Amino acid sequence: MTDHPDPATAAFLAHRNLLFTVAYEMLGSAVDAEDVLQETWLQWTGVDFDTVREVRPFLVRITTRQALTRLRTLGRRRESYVGPWLPEPLLTAPDVAEDVELADSVSMAMLLVLETLTPTERAVFVLREVFDLSYDEIAAAVDKSALAVRQIAHRARSHVAARRPRAVASPTQTRDALAAFQRAVETGDLQALLNVLSPDVVLLTDGGGIVRAALIPIIGATPVATLLARLPATGGTIRPAHVNGHPALIVDRDGELDTVLALRADASRITGLYAVRNPHKLSRLDHETTLLR
Repeated sequence: MTDHPDPATAAFLAHRNLLFTVAYEMLGSAVDAEDVLQETWLQWTGVDFDTVREVRPFLVRITTRQALTRLRTLGRRRESYVGPWLPEPLLTAPDVAEDVELADSVSMAMLLVLETLTPTERAVFVLREVFDLSYDEIAAAVDKSALAVRQIAHRARSHVAARRPRAVASPTQTRDALAAFQRAVETGDLQALLNVLSPDVVLLTDGGGIVRAALIPIIGATPVATLLARLPATGGTIRPAHVNGHPALIVDRDGELDTVLALRADASRITGLYAVRNPHKLSRLDHETTLLR
């Protein structure tokens, strides 16, 4: 009896983190990405491994098809979601940030931009721009011709370019902005918050109708700072973390994880804040998730 898996199982395990990353970028949900991986595995077990010429694109193709099916279902669910919908945050290792393209692609800001694409546009954009698959490989994954995929990719790139943040701070600027922001929140210093927030900062809060959260975006430094300055009075404690490849803050209350606060910075100021409070979305914050491309 041997402890070594068979070649097909070994191939799947070798690509598992990559496949999870593909599914997560398409769905914005770790729970659904794990379900897609399970469906991919079940389909993979029915394939004659000896007939597979290239494992990576073959597995990505299965994962993409499964994710597309689930994405269309999720789109209908999100139409009735209570308040702003935000992606499920992932605790990631600091080294994810070293792959700038990967970190950008899984950031809260980018995942929200990807939500504005059609399912097929999102799949094509992710597979081409993030994972660098060929047009022929993507065509096989989305059941389109290579020519159609080229056109979809062009349309998706234009769409994303028009909506993605215009300027992104360097890692050092982001860390500095986060440190200043954390100090201001911990002390409830309204002026310090106003100093670090962009005048047109936007705060999105996702409670999913389960816990208290704003049902519409909060826009502007003064209302956002006024809200955040009340945090010390609630008894919450704040700790830094790496979430979705970027520095973020985690708020604990009564020893329990309460909120994940991700941010987007432009130079020395914070332009976007994403507060995930829905408890169903906080299950991946007790261990690091490995993302690969």
